[in-house]
Parts: sequence; structure tokens; C-alpha cells
Amino acid sequence: MSDGVGDRFHVSITTRDEGTGVEVVDHVERHRCALWTDEPVVPEPADTGVFRFPVDAAVGVRASEVTVPSVVQTYVRDAGGDMLAEVEQGGEESFGPGTYDVEVCAPMKVYLRVDGPVTVGTGPLGIRIGLDEERRVLVGGRSHHERPATTVTTTEDPRDVMRAVSTFGSALKTTSPERSYPTLRGHPPLVELGDTLDVPAGLEPPDTGITVELPPDLCDVYTAAPLAYYLGARVVPGDRPRLVATGVDRPLDRPSVERAVRETLGHVFLLDCLVRTEGYYTVDLRERRVAADRVDLDLAGLYDQPPAARLAAYLDVPHAAVADLVPDWGVTTHVEPRPEHVEMLPFLANDLATVRTPETTPRTRATAQAEAADAFFRNGEAQTRDDGGTQSYVRPESTDALEQVWVGEGVPVGASKGLPEAYHNRLERSAVEGDIDITVVCNSRAMVAESAVVDETYGSGVDLPFDVTVREQLTRAELREALASDGDFLHYVGHIDARGFDCADGWLDAETVEHVGVDAFLLNACQSFEQGAALVRAGAVAGLVTLDDVVNDAAVRMGCLLARLLNHGFPLTGALDLAGDVRPIGGQYTVVGDGTLTLARADGSPPLGPVVAALDEETYELELNVYPTRRLTTGSLINPCVAGCDEQYLFSHHIDTFELDGDELARWLELGPMPVRVDGDLWWSGDIDLDGL
Repeated sequence: MSDGVGDRFHVSITTRDEGTGVEVVDHVERHRCALWTDEPVVPEPADTGVFRFPVDAAVGVRASEVTVPSVVQTYVRDAGGDMLAEVEQGGEESFGPGTYDVEVCAPMKVYLRVDGPVTVGTGPLGIRIGLDEERRVLVGGRSHHERPATTVTTTEDPRDVMRAVSTFGSALKTTSPERSYPTLRGHPPLVELGDTLDVPAGLEPPDTGITVELPPDLCDVYTAAPLAYYLGARVVPGDRPRLVATGVDRPLDRPSVERAVRETLGHVFLLDCLVRTEGYYTVDLRERRVAADRVDLDLAGLYDQPPAARLAAYLDVPHAAVADLVPDWGVTTHVEPRPEHVEMLPFLANDLATVRTPETTPRTRATAQAEAADAFFRNGEAQTRDDGGTQSYVRPESTDALEQVWVGEGVPVGASKGLPEAYHNRLERSAVEGDIDITVVCNSRAMVAESAVVDETYGSGVDLPFDVTVREQLTRAELREALASDGDFLHYVGHIDARGFDCADGWLDAETVEHVGVDAFLLNACQSFEQGAALVRAGAVAGLVTLDDVVNDAAVRMGCLLARLLNHGFPLTGALDLAGDVRPIGGQYTVVGDGTLTLARADGSPPLGPVVAALDEETYELELNVYPTRRLTTGSLINPCVAGCDEQYLFSHHIDTFELDGDELARWLELGPMPVRVDGDLWWSGDIDLDGL
């Protein structure tokens, strides 16, 4: 790369290595967006302040045409900030003389400021911005990476914890309905335990006039933290859980605190999403259309109301009338209500997680193994990747959220293991120049088949600069060095037991590794959970690990499928969820740390996991499922890009089900390589023969 500009070490905008145009790179989150131009360009530094929305870096180039090589949400505004158009699939909009801002919803926010006349539309190559002649085009980019402003110290006293949670609303970038957009909810301040309460200056909650009253009990405070954050509410002691504001006195204990908080947050969030269509993004929202037939709400009038007045109006709407429109909630976190877990609250609030105090079922090693792996053991002859061991299992009560997270003692079955170190490590991620660095380590000659396949998988079929290195039979010192490197991902194939990683000269226990620089990992070995947890505590953000013994042949297939899903932009939890649906051994794998981490994604679309079925010889059913990432999550908008559908949807795991003819489905599958479930099997979109369904 050359001729580039970067600011604050987060974002750089440079000329492309191949082809014409520039590339906008987020060096912290490892995302990038290419902008093609009709002629070679030389980017020159530009003033970031000219853009209406904040950007981390800006350049100017001269071009008569700019193309975003993927179909992503794109909005056009005039110089005053008013939205003029949302560019839809197959659509095109033309504008006369004037100054325009084109917002491209890529992996990071990308803005183009152009002088018209200009035409913005979709074509065979993606989003095209065409000018009447060569003009100066300003390009700006903003990273989604954010850090909390400061740290609050609290004692174990629930009243002090309430005071700490009351500071969370100070991170909201707005108390308008736009707070339902992920990018307009700042990260709450961190919380740590200490001997005295210490709240730094400037962390007062916004003046919303909303209060959450709770008995002084950690269970209730933990459960209510995400709701208090989203509402910008103060949390104070009271006789019973309730939500209080002018015109509002809402019990929060019917039928339970957890359910009342979850339903209230989802209800308010949904109605914010409907009202915000009167603001910066006047999109044609499917949920707004459906709700209009059920409830009578003055959305335009509510948009300008203060938070307490909007809340009162929202709570007058019967929950049952719109409950089915509330998006699928991304995560349920089961937290043992112990004082040391208070430091997880800012991260749970930031994710708008449903927080539950756990009801668990003890699990034995034999039970956990038998449920997932019996199909692969035949007469004791199946080869596994270890000789056995003992672990303490818990099974959190299942919910309808896409991801379950366990914060507490024991090894969770059916849930990720939430470790506070993982979230702190993510915040501390630093900018890294260069390609996406993946190391494949094979420390078993009997398992080289997996290392060969995953070497071919990473970086294949995606427009991303992967640098893949395969290393075999590493010594303890060499593996320690590989773990300490500033790599993006390490895929380990070999043996692990209670002693650690099997190396060429002995065993390396991850508990003895002082520093891990690798962001994420897959330990495809038996009983790798404890070693993976140690890697997270030493510096990693997340990893895929096994709960027990795994059969070698099945582990190879699972490892190769996970590699391919990660290669195509799936977060760790999404990759495991999809792989577990089609691989019986999937129940033997779990995530330690922050499973929203992705290796990278080259466009702004979320990872898709559709289900396709033939209804008859000419008609097909497409069930559209998407997977959340750190950037695309609750509150984001999704354009299904399906023939005959001109509406946007609120981000949800299950978007909708569509009926398409063969040509329409074939065109949709050409949007990009994606895993597609057909009759319980997983296919890649380019390999599907519709005539054979």
C-alpha cells in the first residue's frame, strides 16, 4: 500500500494494491472496504471535519466514477443532512447540481462527499456513484472500535453497585430514538471492585427523568443493568422492582424480574426503531408497516418528545400487540450473582444482553460426552485426540436467544464461557498493519489431513488479504512464540490433555504462558477447554474449544467446516451454531471469551445461513437467517435483496421466509458465497443445483 492517510491509528485510506481506487481499512477490527475508481487515483489528505458524521480518516481523490464492489445499504443526503434516498437493490437515483453525502454501510462506516450532478444506483458490480465529469471526491472512514471513557469503583454493597450501574447511561450518544442504532450507544464505563465507591466526575446519567427502583439485591441489579443503560435511567433502592417516570409506574416483577425486564426492554427498543424512521433514516421499514395495522401511534409526534414522555406512550401500547415484531434477541447471559462478576455488567449492558441468574443442572463428563459423540464410537475402535480426563459441567437453562453465555464456575454445556478478561482484551486490541495473519499448527503427523485442508480454506474465495502459515511439530518454545505473536488467528491440530499442548519436546501448559498476542484460536483437540480458557486469560479475545474427547475423523470434518465459515466472515459463535446444526459432534465444541469476534469481512453484509426447500417443480422457499457480528447486531437494518421485497427489516436472526421461482432464487444465491442448508445438509451456494432439489 502507498499514498495513504490514517488518523488515530484506527483507519487508513490508501491506494489499492491491485486495480484502481482506494481501500479503507480498520486496523483494529481488521475490516476493510474497497472503492473502485474508473482511473488510477492519488489520495490526498482531507479535513475530517467536512463530514456531517464523525470520521477517523479522510482523503480526496479525483474520479468520475466510484464503485463499492458489493450491494450494501447506501443512503444519500443533501448538504443540510436531510435524507434524499435509500438506494435499493436494482434501483438508481439521480440528483442535480449541489453537494451530497453518500453513506455506505460497509464493515466500517464509509462516507463520500461529492458535487452533483450525480447518479447513485446498484449494478452488476455493486453500488455505483457516477458523476457527470471528473471531480474531487472526499472519502471518509470511521472505525466501530470504542473504549469506555473511564472506570467506576464499587464495593460489594448492592446500593453501591446501583450507583455504578446508574453511570452507564452517560455513555449514550443520544437519548433520541436513534439510540436503538448500535453505533449511537457508547460503551458504558468499566466497573471494578474496591473498598470504597468511587464515581469519576462527568458520569452522571442523562437527564431523562427515568428511574429504576430495585430492592438492594445483586440478582435484581444485575438483571436490570441493560435496561437502565438503554433508558439512561438512575437505579435506586426501593421496596420492589419498578420503572418510574412522569406518567409511568411500571412493576418489574411480573411474573419475574428477568421476564419483566426482558419484555420491557424489547418493547421499548422496538418502538424506538419504529419512531426513528421519522429521523435521520426515513427507510421503508417492514415492522413499521405491520405495526401500523395494529396500534395507533403518532410516530412523528413521538420523535420529538422527551424520553420520559416517549416511555409513557410506549408502555400504553399492549405488549401482545407487537411482541412478535421484537427482533430476536442476540444473547442471554447467565450470571452467578457474586460480587466479583460486577465487572461484567458494562459489557452485558453494551450488548443489551438478557441477564439471568442461573438455574443449572450438574453434568457429568460421561453424560456430556455420550450425548454428542456416541454416533462416532463403534466397538471402542474410533480414534480420539486424547486419553480422557475430568471436568465439572453445568447446563444453563436454555432460552430463545441465539447465543447463551455462562458467567460463573464450571464448564458450560450449551453455552459459551464468558470471561471478563476476554472483553478487556478486546478493548485493548491495537491497530495492526498488514495482511490477516493466520497460523495453522499441526503437532500430530496423524492429523496432517486437517492442516492441509484448512491451509487451502483460509483466504480462498474471499476478497481479503490472508497470510496463512502452516507449521508442524513445534517445540514448546516455538509454540509459546507462536501464541505470543500479534497474529489474528491460530488453528491448532493435535493432542491436548491435562498437561497441556503436546509438542515435539514435551507438553506446554497454557497456564505457564504469560502473554498471548493472538486474537483468537481454534484448538481442535480433545478436552481443550481449560487450555483455551488459559489462553484468553493471558491475552486472547476468544477461541473455539472442545468439552471432551472428540473422534479424529469427525474432528477433521468439524475443523474444516469451522475454518470455511470463519473464512467467510462468520463470528465464532455463529460459525459454531451453524456447524453444530449439521455436524453431530458440534455439541462437543464451545466458545471461550467474546464469541462475536470475526476474522474479517470484505463487505458490509452480515453472514447469512439460509435454508432452501423446493415447494414444487417451479417454486422454492427461502428462509433467510443472519448471524450477528460486533458491528451488525440488534438495531441494525437488513435489506433481504429478494425479488419483490422493497422493505428493510430490523436485524434479527430469522428475517423472514420468501417464495421465489427458480430464476429469482438463482440470482439471489449469486449475491456471494454462503452456506445454505438443504434437507438438513450444508451446501455452498455456488455448488447448488436447483434442478436436483
